[in-house]
Amino acid sequence: MPFRSSAAICGALVALAVSVTVARSESREVHAGALADAASGDAVVGAASMYNPFKPGKEEGGPKTASGERYDPAGWTAAIKTSLRRKFGGVQFGERPKYALIEAVGKKVIVKINDVGPLRPGRIIDFNERTMRHFDPSLERGVIEDVRVIPLTGDNWTLGPVG
Repeated sequence: MPFRSSAAICGALVALAVSVTVARSESREVHAGALADAASGDAVVGAASMYNPFKPGKEEGGPKTASGERYDPAGWTAAIKTSLRRKFGGVQFGERPKYALIEAVGKKVIVKINDVGPLRPGRIIDFNERTMRHFDPSLERGVIEDVRVIPLTGDNWTLGPVG
């Protein structure tokens, strides 16, 4: 009897693991399809760098971004060039942040565009630390060339790596 119940439990666990794996792969496919449908404009291509406006001791919780949120070096966020503000739906103080699909160095990530800034010439976006580490784990590059930034519609996005 103990052998039969152990086998039944083992079989149930295997079935559960298989169903979870299938569900995860299906949700990724749906998410990838949703990306294509939600692209709200042409991609902007240019260089990206990293920014960190946080100065320890200056402001509790970090400085506020253009959307009114606090800067978070551990989030999936970025600041778009001020002249591109309109293309990304405004990015205004007190309004909901916007979202974008970023493609560079063979990787893709969805980020929240919650800040704007007068970036250096040739740069179109500044990543926070976590986003930059996704594309440049050692932070040795400083600038990433040929970055594609695609505005996304809606606000129901899961931030982070895609695919």
